[in-house]
Amino acid sequence: MRFEQFEYVRPDMLRLQAEMEELLQAFTQADSPDEQEGVLSELNRLRSVFESMAAIARIRHTVDTTDSFYKAEQDFFDQNTPVYQGLISRYYEALMTSPFRAVLGEKWGKQLFRIAELTVKTISPEVMDELRLENKLASDYVKLTASAKIAFDGAELNLAQLTPHTLSTDRATRKRAEDAKYAFFAQHEAKLDEIYDQLVKVRTSIAHKLGYSNFVELGYARMKRSDYDAAKVAVFREQVRTHLVPLASRIRRQQTLLLGVEQLTYYDAKYRFPSGNPTPKGDANWIIANGKRMYAELSPETDAFFRMMTEQGLMDLVSKAGKAVGGYCSYIKTHNAPFIFSNFNGTYGDIDVLTHEAGHAFQKYMSRHHVVPEYLHPTLEACEIHSMSMEFIAWPWMELFFQEETEKYKYAHLSDAILFIPYGTAVDEFQHFVYEHPEATPNERKAKWRELERIYRPDLALEENDLLNRGGYWFQQRHIFRTPFYYIDYTLAQICALQFWVRSRTDAGQAWEDYLRLCKEGGSKSFTELVEVARLSSPFTEGTIAPLMAVIGEWLEQADISRY
Repeated sequence: MRFEQFEYVRPDMLRLQAEMEELLQAFTQADSPDEQEGVLSELNRLRSVFESMAAIARIRHTVDTTDSFYKAEQDFFDQNTPVYQGLISRYYEALMTSPFRAVLGEKWGKQLFRIAELTVKTISPEVMDELRLENKLASDYVKLTASAKIAFDGAELNLAQLTPHTLSTDRATRKRAEDAKYAFFAQHEAKLDEIYDQLVKVRTSIAHKLGYSNFVELGYARMKRSDYDAAKVAVFREQVRTHLVPLASRIRRQQTLLLGVEQLTYYDAKYRFPSGNPTPKGDANWIIANGKRMYAELSPETDAFFRMMTEQGLMDLVSKAGKAVGGYCSYIKTHNAPFIFSNFNGTYGDIDVLTHEAGHAFQKYMSRHHVVPEYLHPTLEACEIHSMSMEFIAWPWMELFFQEETEKYKYAHLSDAILFIPYGTAVDEFQHFVYEHPEATPNERKAKWRELERIYRPDLALEENDLLNRGGYWFQQRHIFRTPFYYIDYTLAQICALQFWVRSRTDAGQAWEDYLRLCKEGGSKSFTELVEVARLSSPFTEGTIAPLMAVIGEWLEQADISRY
């Protein structure tokens, strides 16, 4: 069955609540662990249906935000997901107080109970209305950014469609395109400030009602971080400032010399070579055809996986009017089907997003044997190991997509990974400031962003762009609005993915076996436990980052990029 044939039925919330409450009662009254397991299988069936309908609605809404039917369905889930989360929280409470907890834990592992313990601390009946408001505000941001209709060179473009113009070989065109993008955000600055200010206030209120001193603590619980805290993340950020920002600055200096400009500006940042950035040598269908070949050659598992994705229409890849920005991977449990959403726009990012989201989707595919729903995918920082590592594991096949520009792409891809980590770390520190100081005004938040940019990204001149000079760059980062404290996950995972890059160069077979084993584990372990499963060094461990940067720095220095 293809995705367009997947049936969508809006869940009957009254019936769902009644059925789940009946099952919860049966669970608490069960006389044996076997009886509780039987109840859980039925509970999991109900969960599968609700979550699958939510996934289908979200996919079809983001593919076309102008579709009034699925806009209404997304609004329905914004309103009712908190109710569902409340039922799940009650299940977790019953699980933790089960007289058979030791037996169940022996069979299902500790991670389920860690998740249960953290989740019950994130929700209660008294915050339901505020959770609904939080969902609505996050959706308002998605709708606002998806509504962009930017006039540029006689065409009307959305944000994703504007991207190729921001990478033009003509510097004046790049500047006009970047300024057109930021003009859209400046035009909607008051609304964006309002949405975010309300999000900060409602999240802070929820945290206080749940007994937290601020939203930082609640945010970490929501992310199900059981084996590290804000203090460890702060130590990681310090390592980034010490060991990674200097390498990023070296890359920027090399870029400045290569482009032959006196100073690198915001419209030069993503333009890496005088001859232009590398580009895929074909359209979306050509990319998919080469993707099939790549995954057929990589392993039998990836071959079967990618064939399923193409044959069942489980990808929507090309940017178009009305489509939400960004890329993501979702999972429809009722069909055991991952789904990849992206916005191809003719840049080398098309290949990055394909391999990245394929990494997510492949993990879900390899974890589908888990009967515990929580184990279908891990916590988010571990999820990003699969995606970012897949980008590097795919390197031997990049010639399929870039042909004579393959080495150019590899330099851009690896150096982009290094340049990203300071930015991602700045996003995290910014969010800590925001939620530790919820009383800060919109202007004070922007001032803090500019302060962090000077620390983590000191090499970019903002010239006369008013919005950027006032600290408005982060308006375009949807994670800040939708999933607070998510972004550091990318940086932690990137450190792990870079280790896979190093190992793939010396023993590709063993690196793949470790990656495959990691994918099969799904979410059955915590982040640091999964890092051990993959035989990687933890990003939190002193001594992980410095030697890794030395190897990468040497490769980048030796790359012959003068010919590009």
